[in-house]
Amino acid sequence: MGSGFTFKRVIGALSGAVLFAFSAGAGSAETCRDDTVHLRGPGGAAAFHVEVADTDALRAQGLMHRESLASSAGMLFVYPSPRPVGFWMKNTLIPLDMIFMDATGTVQRIGHEAQPHDERPVMGGDGIQTVLEINGGLARRIGIAEGWEMRHPAVDQAVAGWPCAAD
Repeated sequence: MGSGFTFKRVIGALSGAVLFAFSAGAGSAETCRDDTVHLRGPGGAAAFHVEVADTDALRAQGLMHRESLASSAGMLFVYPSPRPVGFWMKNTLIPLDMIFMDATGTVQRIGHEAQPHDERPVMGGDGIQTVLEINGGLARRIGIAEGWEMRHPAVDQAVAGWPCAAD
């Protein structure tokens, strides 16, 4: 893989497919929307169509009782300020990856392949402000890891590691 190598792969259905590109710079200011999360890291990028859970009621419901989740989809949990965050899977029917991010939108921890109905909490650590839930196993397949950055309007743009206005 030389510096000029670009590799793209599409996962999922034609509408809103997860796209990750092995090149720098994915996304643009025009694509910074409430319903889309962009992630980038060394050697890759990904985008997910998301539902935003930014109230206590929406965060409490999460993805419980859903029988499926498109590979291009996820749920973004947004908290008003950084805090210790943990999730359990008691009423969740599908395996999930939980991507825990700090106030800058930087991935701090990933809970890989949390299992349906498991009542043990998956902890994200202290200082977590957003959590992206996606299909279990997808984070590893894409290569999402600690240190990756998220672009989304829910991140305070004054401190964002990857602000909406950046290319």
